[in-house]
Parts: sequence; structure tokens; C-alpha cells
Amino acid sequence: MFENDWDEVLQEEAQKPYFQELRYALAAEYKQYTVYPPKELLFSALKLTPYSKTRVVILGQDPYHGAGQAHGLSFSVKPGVRIPPSLRNIYQELHSDVGMAVPNHGSLLHWAEEGVLMLNAVLTVREGQPNSHKGLGWETFTDAIMEKLNERAEPLVFILWGSHAQKKGAYIDKSRHKVIESPHPSPFSAHRGFLGSRPFSQANQYLESHGLTGIDWSIPNL
Repeated sequence: MFENDWDEVLQEEAQKPYFQELRYALAAEYKQYTVYPPKELLFSALKLTPYSKTRVVILGQDPYHGAGQAHGLSFSVKPGVRIPPSLRNIYQELHSDVGMAVPNHGSLLHWAEEGVLMLNAVLTVREGQPNSHKGLGWETFTDAIMEKLNERAEPLVFILWGSHAQKKGAYIDKSRHKVIESPHPSPFSAHRGFLGSRPFSQANQYLESHGLTGIDWSIPNL
């Protein structure tokens, strides 16, 4: 399913009755409605960032619900799609925190390849209907992913923006992993403490202090 070590890590989870029910429900949703991301990009986050290669986790809520935006990575959009407001604020913080130039596109693919798992709590959404797949079963599945990451012996950084992500990551073992929390980067809350929170440099300081390589946060222009 994921074509890497996540297959083994999540093997038991994928056999559970709720996951089979989720798959049936999704098949019906894709048939009846326009659902994002496209089926083949559904598990992009897990396919691009293997379990053993994950160094940082950025947790989002659910995919963008506009045409052509969502491609399976939280906060990221396909090249050529207008950069959404939350991502503009992420780029602004990236620039002021680690001095990275703001790229000319919204694809965070480079981060995924660097070991940043960009996971949404819910992996699908109906077009134009935010949170429409809430309660379908994804939350149980992504909780299991978070739990498996929490069990890892090697230290990880969890970046939790906004109360939704913070609730989902509340049980992470902070004696073994670094948890960075701030308000959400959306225009409604970014000025309440997201801007100026320096998550990118904090993540790298933590990784490097544990003898691990920091993330190359730069995003090459297209």
C-alpha cells in the first residue's frame, strides 16, 4: 500500500474492521462526489516519507478542498496552484526564522524527501466542504500512525500548530521527543503567536543536539 516500511508498521492497523469500513466508505465517496486528493495521491505523505526516515512530523487537519490543491501532504499544494494563506504565513515564518527565500510555488515535496512527514488528521475531503470526511475513520488510523511514531526509540520532532493538532498529539512522550506547539498559521490566528515562534530552527537545534542531521528547510524554486 505504501511501498516502504510503513507497510509493515501499519500492517495490523490496515487489517482492522474499521479500516476496511473506511475503504468501502471512501470507494462510495469517490464514486459519488469529487473528493480530494485524487485517489492515487491519498497516501503521498506515507509513501514519500518512510517510517524509519521520518525526523519531523507536521500535523494538519484535513486536505484543502479546492480543485487541484490537495496532493496528500498537509499544508502543501501542487506547483502552479495559488499559495494558500496558511502556507504564505508558513513561508513568512520560514524566511524570518532561518532566512530561507520564499519559493515561487506551494509544493512542500522537498520537505517530505528530507524526512518531514506532513500528515493530516483526516486524509480526504469532499470538494468545497471542509471537514466533510471527519468521523469516517481516518482519525483512528492517523492516531495509530502518531502512536507508532511516538514508540520510536530515535528522537523525533512533532510540530503541532493549532488546538486541533495539539489535542491529537497530547500524549506524545516529551521525555523522548520534542513537541513544538504554537497557534495555527491561518490568517485568523497566525498573529497570536505563530509568527515569531521559530519552529524550523527549534526543530533543527533539537535534532542536532541529539546527533541527528537537521532538515534542509529550503524549497527550490521551480
